[in-house]
Amino acid sequence: ILSILIGVPVGILTAVFLAEIAPKWVVNIVHPAVELLAGIPSVIYGFFALQILSPFVKRVFDLPSGDTMLTATIVLAIMILPTIITTCESGLNAVPDLYREASLAMGASRIRTIFKIVIPAARSAILSGVILGVGRSIGETMAIIMVAGNSPQMPNLLGSVRPMTVGIVMEMSYATGLHRDSLFSIGLVLFVFIMIVNFLFTWISKKGVQLDGKN
Repeated sequence: ILSILIGVPVGILTAVFLAEIAPKWVVNIVHPAVELLAGIPSVIYGFFALQILSPFVKRVFDLPSGDTMLTATIVLAIMILPTIITTCESGLNAVPDLYREASLAMGASRIRTIFKIVIPAARSAILSGVILGVGRSIGETMAIIMVAGNSPQMPNLLGSVRPMTVGIVMEMSYATGLHRDSLFSIGLVLFVFIMIVNFLFTWISKKGVQLDGKN
């Protein structure tokens, strides 16, 4: 949840900047960089967090170890950014220029046009990007194993934690009987949770279309 709260606004606003505001030379630099980030394996993100983020968190908060939930949150937020940015930017670029021209002709400012006309018109693509980002955040394992600390205890932002996906990966090789059934139950919980998220975003999307139709 924390990584989504950080990554989704940053990703959407970055996509808006690239699609609507940034000059062409900036787009030509940033866009390939974002695509490159999307292709980096999870273990590389984990290594980056282990070498850079973990010591930083340890030093800033004066902790015995920087392998905390906060470190995992930051690296997850970074990991979902390329997916959200790419999908949202494509959706914003697909909005016809006629919408922008009509809004500007009515006297709306450029920023108002972006947030009141362009973003609502690209709602479906933006929601798709958010759903994909949420899915990656929920299912990510490798990078989190390296920086979360992997201690099965109650969550604490500045403490070591073991996410559910990490528990499955670390224990499945030797689990038997009820232990193995419990790990499958964890997977079922994750599956149900992502289904709820998908249905929720679908409902929001349909609700928005209905409101637009009434207006």
